[in-house]
Amino acid sequence: MASTLSCASTTLLLLLTLFLFSLFYNLTFNHDQLLTFNNKNNSIHTAITTATLPLMTSNVLNTIIYDTTPPKVYLHYSFLSTSSMHQDTTQISNHLFAAKKTIKKKKKKKNNRLERIECDLAKARVAIHQAIVSKSFKSDEKQSFVPRSSIYRNPYAFHQSHIEMVKRFKVWSYKEGERPIFHTGRMNGVYSIEGQFIEEIESEKSPFRAKHPEEAHTFFLPISVAHIIKFIYSPIIYPSDYNRDRLYRLMTDYVGVVANKYPFWNASNGADHFMLSCHDWAPEISHEKPKLFQYFIRVLCNANISEGFQPKRDVSLPEINLRSTLSPPDLGQVPQNRTILAFFVGRLHGYIRKILFQEWKDKDNDIQVHEKLQRGQNYTKLMGKSKYCLCPSGYEVASPRVVEAINAGCVPVIICDSYSLPFSDVLDWSKFTIQIRPSKIPKLKSILSAIPNEKYLKLYNQVSQVKRHFVLNRPAQPFDVTHMVLHSIWLRRLNVKIGHLNS
Repeated sequence: MASTLSCASTTLLLLLTLFLFSLFYNLTFNHDQLLTFNNKNNSIHTAITTATLPLMTSNVLNTIIYDTTPPKVYLHYSFLSTSSMHQDTTQISNHLFAAKKTIKKKKKKKNNRLERIECDLAKARVAIHQAIVSKSFKSDEKQSFVPRSSIYRNPYAFHQSHIEMVKRFKVWSYKEGERPIFHTGRMNGVYSIEGQFIEEIESEKSPFRAKHPEEAHTFFLPISVAHIIKFIYSPIIYPSDYNRDRLYRLMTDYVGVVANKYPFWNASNGADHFMLSCHDWAPEISHEKPKLFQYFIRVLCNANISEGFQPKRDVSLPEINLRSTLSPPDLGQVPQNRTILAFFVGRLHGYIRKILFQEWKDKDNDIQVHEKLQRGQNYTKLMGKSKYCLCPSGYEVASPRVVEAINAGCVPVIICDSYSLPFSDVLDWSKFTIQIRPSKIPKLKSILSAIPNEKYLKLYNQVSQVKRHFVLNRPAQPFDVTHMVLHSIWLRRLNVKIGHLNS
């Protein structure tokens, strides 16, 4: 009798063990998920690899926007501690069922948000593709401007993409951080775009502002590098004061705060997050911990490819020297009244300007290069009287003279090395600028003089067409510089699919 009971008990225990093993197997090895036991903290963690989305073809945007394989995503769930193994089989079974239910719940919640966002982006991709094929656009709203010019790489793709952006794109700006380092920036000067953008995107009236982070396509870190330098570094007295350690620490600490409080950074390793700055030091925010910022989008004026700027991931930001008003006075003359062949006024810094000054400073009436204006001369008026405006890089590749030249109707002559020009995803800069290597500076006059008047008039007209994309409005207007910056971010988000948990 005892032997029979013992045998029955053994059989029952064996069946229960097989049942629990089967249950545990189904829980831990579902589809692509891999559960690994961590002996250090006695917990089980889930590692999920994101799905890879094929890139948009060159037909869609006529440019490669982003070709980095999406990152692996690690989501952690506490499972069973070793002490629970000593409890009876009923308790263990309850633990397993409860854990499975919890994980399913979290999966469903995560899937809902990501699937909703990715579905929305997929619809935008389809609409852009259809616009290219049909060479037309579809919009629920009346369009006040239709981009149809050779200045665009693909006007149909750009137009429909802008329509989809205005219709769908939502940006969540993290609320953490105190002013003046966060949520505000310089509103004038060469760093003005930084403060203007932060204030615009955080305005309750902005149509791009996400009301809740769950609806956001991208996440903005509203940190001002210009204000970090102003309030944390100044005054700079000793060479050691230039050390970037405070900048690194502040940036990584902020990422740590938002990553611990919200699930969004960890869900993509920062691939749908961005910051924006025009300060020279801004590109260095990722230097100390490159792996942390491997997929992070940096929107930078200092878009120097030789110093790590990646056009397929990062965004080139126009440098705007904002003075007393948002828009400078329009003093541009018609072509026949532009009597100066080429014009530049600016300080001597950087090797390119050194060459320029050596060759042309105060030496020629046609190529007017000066370090300072004489008393009574008007800078904007002189640009308006010039056919070509020289835009040499200084210590950094970007120059506010590019935007100034465009606003004055003066054809920009861009003299630089390794500069990724703003909005190159959609704008063909060769159609409205002249680009010259620094080594060709001694031949500036012969190069510009050799351009036929017919070609100059075409460049002049195309500068006029592109001007709307470099005008700063508050509030932002369709196709203005703020919309163009957002569109550059939108394109990079369009070309990345964030992986999600398999159900």
